[in-house]
Amino acid sequence: MKRDYYEVLGVSKSASSDEIKKAYRKLAMQFHPDRNQGNTEAEEKFKEVSEAYEILKDSQKRQRYDRFGHAGAKGGFEGFGGFDFDLSDALRTFMSEGFGFGDFFGSTSQRRERQHRRGADLQVRLKLTLEEIANGVTKKIKLKKFKKCDECDGSGAKPGSTPVTCPYCKGTGEIRHASRSIFGQFVNIVSCSQCHGEGTIISDPCNACGGEGRVKAESSVTVKIPAGVSSGNYISLRGEGHIGPKNGPAGDVIVVIEEIEHDLFERHGDDILYDLYLSFSQVALGDQVEIPTLNGRGKLTIAPGTQSGKILRMKGKGIPALNSYRKGDQLVRVVVWTPTKLTEEEKDLFRDLSQFESTKPPTGDRGFFKKVKDAFF
Repeated sequence: MKRDYYEVLGVSKSASSDEIKKAYRKLAMQFHPDRNQGNTEAEEKFKEVSEAYEILKDSQKRQRYDRFGHAGAKGGFEGFGGFDFDLSDALRTFMSEGFGFGDFFGSTSQRRERQHRRGADLQVRLKLTLEEIANGVTKKIKLKKFKKCDECDGSGAKPGSTPVTCPYCKGTGEIRHASRSIFGQFVNIVSCSQCHGEGTIISDPCNACGGEGRVKAESSVTVKIPAGVSSGNYISLRGEGHIGPKNGPAGDVIVVIEEIEHDLFERHGDDILYDLYLSFSQVALGDQVEIPTLNGRGKLTIAPGTQSGKILRMKGKGIPALNSYRKGDQLVRVVVWTPTKLTEEEKDLFRDLSQFESTKPPTGDRGFFKKVKDAFF
């Protein structure tokens, strides 16, 4: 089970951004792989503090984490997408914070293993109906992305040819710049700009991909949407994005949920609201009506004397709460329909009814407001 991110960095939940950054830098320097060659425990610590920092340094991610815990770091729900933080991610975080030296205070580091460039992520907006959100759904999404070139098997080199050693970095994939200070020697290591850190250069590129090792193509991916999602939730599909150049690892597909406005229902959290139009006679005498729900039709009893604006509740007819067995309700708001076109005969009937005291609303009576409150709530 993952530890609390604040505990990992040794800061309080009210810590400022500067305090979080300072705590991360201290721990990252302590557990960096270059300082702990072959120490797997230190490597795990380095990944752990980097993962915690990636979440807490971003105000939006931090808010989601504070509210939902580790589920919030995965886009709002467990088991769909994920925040699978590996060593390469941790090193990218470290480098992005301004650390460029491979040796610390005069120590000599071993040459790091070269890594291929990662492909870019893809973001897709997926529109869902309220019915799909209420029940969960599996969708097939079409993608236009870079995939591995079949002609050269992703190497970028023309079949039969061989990449040559980069003359600029001599095959190391990195350029080292040493400098001295009163603290000792610092060595700044950067990726070779000529071979992009690969150590080799393709002299005879593949005709199909132009030496990139990847080509544009169309594909599809299946994504399972859990019940209860809402607009703004997203699902990360690891490794389904653009493949990196020359067999580099693939990026992710970020599926962002977008809720389609419903013709009949308004969503309020896990509850849905439906306006039910009734006649004078139906609310005065009472009735049993059939109304739409997210899963077919349902029956609802209207009590005699129901007032316009009264909210009736259909238990469990709303939307399931995300990652929970609890379900919202369907709220039915009674709206008394006033006819706009009447025949003379109908007008006469209404005139006759208007003579009865029981059809007149109470006035000047303090008890009237209690009756209205009871009718609405």
